[in-house]
Amino acid sequence: MFTEDEKQQISNSYGQLRALLSKQLAEPELTRIDKAFTLADSIYADKYLVSGKPYILHLIEMARIIVAEIGMGASSVISSFLHGIDKKTNVSLQDIENQFGKSVRIIIEGFNKVSSLQTERLSFQSDNFRKLFLSLIDDIRVVLLKIAHRLYDLRHPEDLEEQKLNLFTHEVKHLYIPIAHRLGLYIIKAEFEEKVMLHENPEIFQQITDQIKATKSKQEVLMQEFIQPIQRELLAQRLDCNIKWRTKSVPSIYAKMKAQNVEFDQVYDLFAIRIIVNSPLKKEKEDCWRVYSIVTDIYTPNPKRLRDWITTPKASGYESLHTTVKMANEKWVEVQIRSVRMDEVAEKGQAAHWQYKSKDRKKDSEDWLNQVRDILENPDQINFDFTYRNANQYQSDKIFIFTPQGDLKQLPAGSTVLDFAYEVHTQVGATCSGARVNNRIVPIRHVLNNGDRVEIITNKKQIPKSDWLSFVVTERAKNKIKRHLKEEELKEAEFGKDTLFRKLKAWKIPMPDDAVNLLVKHYKTGTSVELYHLIATEKIDLVEVKKFLNAHAAEEKAGRPEKAEPTPQAKKDLVKVGKDDFLVIDDRLSNVNYKLAKCCNPIPGDAVFGFVTIGGGITIHRLSCPNAARLRERYSYRVLKVKWKEEIDNPAFLTAIRVGGKDVLGLVGEITKVISNDMKVNMRSITFDTRDGNFDGKIVLQIKDTNHLDQLIYKIGKIDGVERVQRIDQLK
Repeated sequence: MFTEDEKQQISNSYGQLRALLSKQLAEPELTRIDKAFTLADSIYADKYLVSGKPYILHLIEMARIIVAEIGMGASSVISSFLHGIDKKTNVSLQDIENQFGKSVRIIIEGFNKVSSLQTERLSFQSDNFRKLFLSLIDDIRVVLLKIAHRLYDLRHPEDLEEQKLNLFTHEVKHLYIPIAHRLGLYIIKAEFEEKVMLHENPEIFQQITDQIKATKSKQEVLMQEFIQPIQRELLAQRLDCNIKWRTKSVPSIYAKMKAQNVEFDQVYDLFAIRIIVNSPLKKEKEDCWRVYSIVTDIYTPNPKRLRDWITTPKASGYESLHTTVKMANEKWVEVQIRSVRMDEVAEKGQAAHWQYKSKDRKKDSEDWLNQVRDILENPDQINFDFTYRNANQYQSDKIFIFTPQGDLKQLPAGSTVLDFAYEVHTQVGATCSGARVNNRIVPIRHVLNNGDRVEIITNKKQIPKSDWLSFVVTERAKNKIKRHLKEEELKEAEFGKDTLFRKLKAWKIPMPDDAVNLLVKHYKTGTSVELYHLIATEKIDLVEVKKFLNAHAAEEKAGRPEKAEPTPQAKKDLVKVGKDDFLVIDDRLSNVNYKLAKCCNPIPGDAVFGFVTIGGGITIHRLSCPNAARLRERYSYRVLKVKWKEEIDNPAFLTAIRVGGKDVLGLVGEITKVISNDMKVNMRSITFDTRDGNFDGKIVLQIKDTNHLDQLIYKIGKIDGVERVQRIDQLK
């Protein structure tokens, strides 16, 4: 239990806080605060900080910071007393809501959420972490409570263990300084920066501080010498102005020393002066430019450092003239010129300092913070809980997930364990069998929540399955699963092809390619690859295949009409190969009076037939040609057996492919690189259309044969973003 001295210290500290609160809050709110303090005092009656101070003093000081330095009200004070209390005692969040209201519960709940986040690797992913941090918060006062907490921690390092102090300083540097900057809490931000530097570089901090102190009187003289000529001219021209000056902060000076690689006395612009003109609205711009003219007449300006945000205000509404001028002693001084109204807007209004300096002010996760300055500067709004709500909280389409090492991965809302596994690595996704989410084992279908910590469980025997596509969300996971399934299908198809061709040879089927095309049509597989895959997976019985081919051969033999004689020119083009006559197709068009059918554009490797035309020439069609069935059925007497020459020199056969998928930046370049560089294929034409984030393209190619085409289609299909590649009949 506390000693009498400690009790008196606690009583005095709380008495000072209550005196401060009584000037701002009504009696009912003070009663609520007293009740919360009594509860906290009873719970922490025997708790001490590392320094030996009563723990409750830390809570009272936090509450004072919340009120005096940030400007918040009763619910925030109560939350500062009770934050984390449900984690340390048997007091539940529901108990807190029943006694102190829903807003206090929301604040404490949010505080607990963000306090549980891993921050060790924060510097490597600060932007994503800030997005996650803000997306977890329903109430702006959670952020302010965390800022007050860390401000206390850095002001009282003796109250913390060294490991915690290092971690909290790290958090402040990468998280709370940027947030305080965006909230317009400039005094707190500056103190944070100084405390961080004092912790990380105490010797340099002290050295610069000593140099500032040592040169203070000299600086004041310099500034007076600089300002006096300007003041005299302003008075002479009857301009009502207020001039302020300051030496830049120690962290700012140190940053400039590092950036410019100079010593303290060589810092480019060690001083900053602001000239605020008291002008009517209609004369603001004119008077500001008059002041600028006076300053630059007296001192030489650096034209590269002029920033005119009066003629063209920033999108945020910020208006001011900035210039840097050289003093007689070669020192540079930054001068800001603005009206009273402009200064008020820049310092307190919508265009606060963070907005006009930030390069990424439109980030969706931080938009809701823009309104907080109005809340802080208008205490009458503090009682309206809705003003603290994060309006974008329930509209977010992103979630952030921690790896076991503390790294962050950004995923679409609704992502599963399997999506996360593929985001980590393709092999991790392919062998994922489950995960530990917040130390609880869950299946691969489990939908993740914002801020979850996920450790993937893998199994070497696990392989991607087609049903995975029904629940994954990310395009990466879908594409990787599809690619694996396609590769497995091609491997199995190759095995099925070898099996079928061995059987066809054993069954003494004379033309295996014709048999394959016949089987594709009979089983309605669409492609030979699908046929081979079904054979490999035993979904097509080879016994049934043999029966079908034998029955078809018998029917053909029984019903085959007498073969019509081809034209004399066609006879000349026939060559003897074994027992049958075949027309051999090669790349010498003068050798044979033939042409390739435009309806199907056959290429070497395709199963084809020749059709004798009325004019005496021969047209070569693919067996899968849309017109093939009609020609072979109605004009069988004009059909010739043809085959491709085994080796064709300098092939130049035209074919076309259609490519489709997601419209990803640089995708067309990747496709053309595969075609031209990897496969050494010439393109005759290429067209691409995009709509609603998807693309559809057609490419006409000069190809060697079907094997060459199959390899090309396979490689294009492996490109990220490509979802489908297929050969098409029409070139135009």
